[in-house]
Order: sequence, then structure tokens, then C-alpha cells
Amino acid sequence: MFGQSIDQGKKFMYYERYKSAKEVFQSIVDKEPNNETAIYYLGQAYLGLEDVAAAKKLYLEKMAANPNSPLILAGVGEIELMEGKKADARNHFETAISLSGGKRIDVLNAIGYANANPDSKNGDANYAIDVLKRATQIKKFKDPEVLTNLGDAYRKFADGGNAILSYNAALAIDPNYARAIYRSGKVYQTQGVAQEPLYMKYYNEAIAKDPAYAPVYGTLYNYYYNTNVSKAAEYLDKWLANSDDDPKACFYKASMKYAQGLFADAIRNADNCIASEGANPYPNLYGLKALAYNRLGDSLNAKTFYELYFQKQNPDKIGAGDYASYASILLKFPGNEDKVAQLVNKAVELDTLEANKVSYLKTLAQAFDKENRTLDAAKWYGKVLDVKKNYTNVDIYNTGYAYFRAGQFDSAAAKFKLYTEKYPDDIFGYYMEGKSYAGIDTTGELGLAVPYYEKAIEIGEAAPDKSKVKSQLSGAYRYFIEYYYNVKKDQVTALSYVDKALVLEPADEQLLSNREFISKNDPNAPPKRSSGTRTNNKK
Repeated sequence: MFGQSIDQGKKFMYYERYKSAKEVFQSIVDKEPNNETAIYYLGQAYLGLEDVAAAKKLYLEKMAANPNSPLILAGVGEIELMEGKKADARNHFETAISLSGGKRIDVLNAIGYANANPDSKNGDANYAIDVLKRATQIKKFKDPEVLTNLGDAYRKFADGGNAILSYNAALAIDPNYARAIYRSGKVYQTQGVAQEPLYMKYYNEAIAKDPAYAPVYGTLYNYYYNTNVSKAAEYLDKWLANSDDDPKACFYKASMKYAQGLFADAIRNADNCIASEGANPYPNLYGLKALAYNRLGDSLNAKTFYELYFQKQNPDKIGAGDYASYASILLKFPGNEDKVAQLVNKAVELDTLEANKVSYLKTLAQAFDKENRTLDAAKWYGKVLDVKKNYTNVDIYNTGYAYFRAGQFDSAAAKFKLYTEKYPDDIFGYYMEGKSYAGIDTTGELGLAVPYYEKAIEIGEAAPDKSKVKSQLSGAYRYFIEYYYNVKKDQVTALSYVDKALVLEPADEQLLSNREFISKNDPNAPPKRSSGTRTNNKK
């Protein structure tokens, strides 16, 4: 009887119906207080319900009564991993393996699962791969759950190829194992929107194989939340219909109001949820209110509710987007710049998508730019170059020009050197390198800018369409007018550059004035003596 109940409970776990699973396993533990399988899964159900304290209490109490239970030791190790106690966790995992002789698939799977979650910073993916591989070598192995966990471990290890192979191996055992199909889609989704046809294929296939598998609906709800409200609402309904009654359902419904642009309604609904949930409302409700107030232009309330959200939310549950959104709100309040920088760095650290990392960094850089804090802007634009694998000329320009505007000409020159190395046929990099060195060598006596302006002219004069390089070519000519007249004292060459510039801008008054002045004043001529007033000393 209990074997059937355990299987039913495990099925609820598979569908992420943790409340139902908890009820099943609790009923078994009440009748069989030392049933290690029921104890282990009861703890897992608590973790699924985000009640870490209850899981910890259960595992520690049961370990005291059953110190040689491998599954309970594995559960304790998982809690220790979540608490950052890596050495203690590893000790309990190894003890569990030793006590089971390394021959129990369920024990190895529990340890591998604890370390394999790709969405958690806890755990050792290498260790998970090793332990789960050992499980697959045990005689008569045929468990798709183990292979799916192995795929997750590879995904955590950033080895998408082996992750897909592991998921496929799980499906070879059970072609209808929707979790493996769904997880395959997650591999491709982490690679960015370019892979949308692939991950959508897997998600739709998972639904076709098992329409009751709720997690895929949750992923699709989140995916469409910002881009297609009607689809998001459709998937939310399916997600909730295939899940246990969940206090978070109230949040999700309020969140849909936000997605629909009904920000005041979102706040009212969130307030109703908070009022109905007693002493410990779902923390995300405060984050939702912060976002809604921000969209209504109420920065003060947005800041207040983000502070509440960060106070009440488990730090492990705070996502990259939360840090980035809070940072953007805090930027509106002077004096918070250091905290903003910490928040953005945290967002970049947590996010796995390059496009998101770049967006966080650019948002902060642009905010500093808007406030004319150009040196700060330059530093944050520079971080884009560190994060972005294939940065563009615009990315380099943003960094270099911000340094240039800040008067940091050495740093500007270094960035525009990078520009010329990546885009050697583009006039702009050489031109700005010249301007940067001209900022260092302000009199031109050292000639630091000369080779860069010469290269800019070489490229500009060879360009078939001068209109596209007119500004840079004219700027380089103007530099050499002054350089050859004032530094080199070369009237002829200075005039030649005036004439070149006049071809581009024939009506330019400054150039016409320069031509007249230079042609009439030899820079090598001795300075004219000023004529003084004659005085008559005779009395």
C-alpha cells in the first residue's frame, strides 16, 4: 500500500505539485516514522514549497533518529549546500554513498539532484555528473529521472551538447517523459532568442506528450509575459489549472494586470493579495507594486516597495532583473550611485544571457551619460566590452567618446586604438585617436596626433563617397592647417590643407579667413615691431 502511495507522491513531485506530494508523504511518515524514502521526499516537497526551515527541521530530527540512513543524509547535505556549507554537505553525501555501498540508485540520484540544479548557484556540477554517471552503471538501471538530472548537471556545467545527449537517453527509456523534453528546450532557450524555433519545438512537444506537465506552461507564461499578453494569460490559466492551489496564484493574476498596462489595478490587486495572505505574504507582491508605481511615475513609492521586497525576499530568490530594476529606480535619487553599481554588478553576475548583461550595463552607463557624469559612463560602457563577445563599433565608440568627453585622453586613445584594430578601414577610429592625442599634446609640439590624422586623411581621400567622411576629413585637414602653420612654420603646406578643406566646405567663413591670413603672414617672418609714440625730449 505504502509503495503505491510513494509512487503517487513521486508522481506529484514530477508534476511539481508539491502541496499534494507533501500530503501524501506526510501521511506515510505519520504511520511509518522511519520510512527513509517518505522522509526524504517529504523534505523535497517542503523545498518545492520554498519552506527550507521545515525541510531542515525534518531532516535533522530524522537524522538524529536514523543516523545511518543514506537518503536522509543526502537530504541533510542538500540543506547544507543551500546554506553554503560545502564541506559539511560533501561529507554527508560521501557518508551516504559509503553507507549504501555506492549501489543505491535512489541515493546517488538524490545527491546528484542536489548538486545539479542549473538554476541554483549551489552545488558542484562536476560532482553531480560523476555521481549520476555512477548510478547509470548499476545493473538493471532504467530510470529516466536520473538521466534527466544528469542532463541538468551538464547544463549547469555549460555543456549543452552532453545535456541534450543525456535528455535523449532518458527519452530512449521513456519517450513520454515530458520533463526531459522540456529540459532540452531550456538548453536552447539559454542560448538566446535566435534559438526560438528549437526551444519552442521542444516545449510544444512536451505539451503534446503530457498536457498535464505544468512546468512548461509556467515557462511559456514567463516567456510571453512582456511580449504577448494574451498568450501569457492563456499559459497562466493552463499553468494554474494543472497545479495545486497556490498562494502565488493571486500574485500571478495581479501580475497579469501589470502586463496589460493596468498599473493601478495591479497595485490594488497586489494589496488585496497581501491583505488576504496574513503575516507572510508572497514577497514578489512587493516587487510587483514597486514596478507598477515606477510605471505610474511614482519613484518614491517604487523605491519604498523595492526596499520592502529586498527585505522580505529570500536572497537566493532575487533575480538579475530585480537587481537591475531596483538600480534603475535608485538612480533617480542622488547619493545612491555606489549602491546602484553594486546592484548592477550583481545583476550581471547572476544573469546567464549576454543580451541581458549588456542591457543592464548600458542602462546604467546611459543614466550617467544623461547626468553628464561622463567618466562614470565611460567605465560602465567599458564593462560592455568585457561582457559582449562580439562588440560593435558603436560599443567601442560609446566607451571611447565618454572617456574623451571626460578629458581622460589616454583612456580614450586606448579605446579608439581598439576601434582601429577591429575596424582598420573605418576613418572614425583613426580620427578619434587623433583627437585624443591632440587632447594630450595640446600645443602639437610633440606631434602625437599626426600619424592618426594622416591615416584618417588617407582613408577619407580614398573614399568614393566623401559625404560619408566629410566631418572627419575636414577635422583632420583643420588640425594640419594649425599644425603646419604654428608648429612646423610651413606656410605652403598649411595653405594646401586650407585648400583641401575648402573643397569640402567652399563657403566656410573660418576657412576663408584662415586662407587670407596665412597667405599674407609668413610664419617664419620675424615678429613685427609695434610702433611706439615718438616723444620730444627737448624742453
